[in-house]
Amino acid sequence: MTNVRLSAGTSATDPRPVATERPGRPRTAVRRRGSRLMAALFLAPTIIGIAVFTVVPIAGSVVLSFFHWDVIDSPRYAGAANYREVFADETVLVSFRNTLVFMVCAVALQLLLALGLALAVNGRMPGWLRSVFRSAFFFPLILSAASVSVVMKYLFNQDFGVVNWLLGQVGIAPVPWLTSGNEAMTAVVLAYVWQQFGFSFLLFVGGLNNIPKEVHEAASLDGATGLRKHLSVTLPLLSPTLLVASVVGIINALQVFEQPYVLTDGGPGDSTRTVVVVIYQRAFEQLRFGEASAVGVLLFVLIMAVTALQFRLSRRFVHYQ
Repeated sequence: MTNVRLSAGTSATDPRPVATERPGRPRTAVRRRGSRLMAALFLAPTIIGIAVFTVVPIAGSVVLSFFHWDVIDSPRYAGAANYREVFADETVLVSFRNTLVFMVCAVALQLLLALGLALAVNGRMPGWLRSVFRSAFFFPLILSAASVSVVMKYLFNQDFGVVNWLLGQVGIAPVPWLTSGNEAMTAVVLAYVWQQFGFSFLLFVGGLNNIPKEVHEAASLDGATGLRKHLSVTLPLLSPTLLVASVVGIINALQVFEQPYVLTDGGPGDSTRTVVVVIYQRAFEQLRFGEASAVGVLLFVLIMAVTALQFRLSRRFVHYQ
């Protein structure tokens, strides 16, 4: 039914109706404001969590790096003295070198192992067996790194460790895994990779499943088989997944702490002392929180620089479908 309003000069018998505007605010604006409020409510816990547990600690570490503080006395402004001490400290410089060496070895081994196992699992096998392998390879990732490191410390023990016992079965003399520099770093890398490769493995399995089968069939018709097919077809199409796995792997490797601390306590000497181990020891063992914060700021800058370099290089090597 049409709403009609009689205006001045208009008779009741005038057949021309005059439409009236409906009072009230448009429903679209109300609906839009309600959607924004709902989105803000859902995002609030995440934003508050990031602010409290990430932004504030980072800002606090940057500020604290310019002070001398031992928790007992009040902080004393030191300017850039902490940074000068860090760059003059041989232990800190060795820890950065050890961390970079560990990162290269651990990430390379982790990605190669994860990719090889993902290709094997993605091959022809029953679905139930594929599920078993996926669960088995991912299981170490949900374990505590400290507990895994304690177990690994017994496995790599020179006198009664299972690893040396297995090597002895094939005629190899006991290896001083945790008491010799090169062997200690090898043990730390193996313990870390064993626990962490499951994440990269799942990423690669998902990436392989997203590659169209028609592409592999076309490559087979062109004569590509085996390794040639993987190098020419699989890896280029898997490059976005490889980028994600490498970025996450490098960020985690640069922050390694539990494995070197529990297995060797940074030793023997400084051979396995990483940057985060130095931060922990300076802060909680020596109560030099200002210097520990300076080392943490430098590590943060290193992580950002390496990540930016990865994304810069990815423009040449990453191919999106």
